Amino acid sequence: MRIEQLEAFLAVAETGNFGQAARKCGVTQSTISRQIQSLEEDLGLPLFHRTSQAKLTVGGEQLFPRARKMCQEWANVKQEFAELLAGKQPELCVTAIHSVCANGLPPVLQKFCRDYPDVQLRVTALGSDRALKVLRDGLVDIAIVMNNRFLTSSPEIIVDVLYQEQIAVLMAVNHPLSQYKAIPSTELIRYPQVVFKDGYGMQRLVQEWFARQGATMKTVMELNTLDAFRGVVRQGEIIAMLPMGALLEAQIDPTLAVRPIAVTTEDMKQAISREVVLVTTSDRLQIPPIAHFYDLVKKLIQPPKETFSPSLPIAN
Repeated sequence: MRIEQLEAFLAVAETGNFGQAARKCGVTQSTISRQIQSLEEDLGLPLFHRTSQAKLTVGGEQLFPRARKMCQEWANVKQEFAELLAGKQPELCVTAIHSVCANGLPPVLQKFCRDYPDVQLRVTALGSDRALKVLRDGLVDIAIVMNNRFLTSSPEIIVDVLYQEQIAVLMAVNHPLSQYKAIPSTELIRYPQVVFKDGYGMQRLVQEWFARQGATMKTVMELNTLDAFRGVVRQGEIIAMLPMGALLEAQIDPTLAVRPIAVTTEDMKQAISREVVLVTTSDRLQIPPIAHFYDLVKKLIQPPKETFSPSLPIAN
């Protein structure tokens, strides 16, 4: 059964004439006749009495209300798709890591709201791994996250690299490590760590870094907000390894200190950074508001300005 057959059936039922139905559908009378005959064969019952006026049979009476409902639903679907392709999308769902939500995303949101005032924006801060999973599940349209190639390797996933971001160390201003301009890894691994919760790419990244040093990370706490990280670190010897985009406020806080990790050319395993990417699916980029938001992110989101150059530890 095809929608054209149902449309032909309704046209004949409403006009009572095969010729008038053909004109209404914009096809020839023979086409209408073939469509009705094929539909009758599919259903196994005649739908019309072929008299001077086409009248519905018992089978036709049964089909008529259902055919109207199916054709109306198909018309609704076509209208919704036409509006979608015209940019009339009711909402756009975006998820991003916390540092991007706080610093990089606001100018994008402001510009998009001006360009598409009728589209409701829904923005959620999530950890990278969780964000990529909800994107794959179809719950959001765009994700701005730390790259995880295990979750972005599907052929329908589109990934654009936004920037590479260095990881630095957050500590209290009077912490013993604050004496270094760049902290040697041998000193860094001695202190207890506060990390992002499971599901955040940063936790995995820091764990992998400790593994490369042949050391065990002393995790004493898991958090999921930057305010909480600053509050805990401010209290004593606990430190946190965080990306520069998450440390912008800490760098102007007199109670906190931020230091890079020392890297030597002989031992590059001491280096640690993350790749921030923009992710969506190929089908979503065919929708104008999503494509526009995607382009705005690529144009407006820049890497954090405050960065350190890897260097050897030098005492202040």
